[in-house]
Amino acid sequence: MSEKFTDDLFDLKNDRRLSVYLYRAGFACWLLYIVSGARFMHSVSMYRTDFGVFSFFLMVMGLSASMIYDYYHHPLEFAQKKKWLAFSYLVLAVLVYIFVLHNEPVSLDHLFGSGLF
Repeated sequence: MSEKFTDDLFDLKNDRRLSVYLYRAGFACWLLYIVSGARFMHSVSMYRTDFGVFSFFLMVMGLSASMIYDYYHHPLEFAQKKKWLAFSYLVLAVLVYIFVLHNEPVSLDHLFGSGLF
């Protein structure tokens, strides 16, 4: 790949493509979440919650990336979206706490003792 392609793709200030790709990936995970509940997808039904949380994560990241563009080019839209972004991060934190941490309290001793850091 050329360096020009990556420069254009990650120029969040002037290009919306990365946010569109993140939204599309989030939508694809949401479709996987829906389909994984069907009987014929029983082999992947154990990942259904993971698909849902990851879908929400990708869509929040897409909103975050699009807000960088809006900050420079559409200030009125940015002002409106920043409230939704804060709410989305709050909901994402609750989902991660409930589904990923399994209601276990987080302590620094647990993190350092398990070898994560």
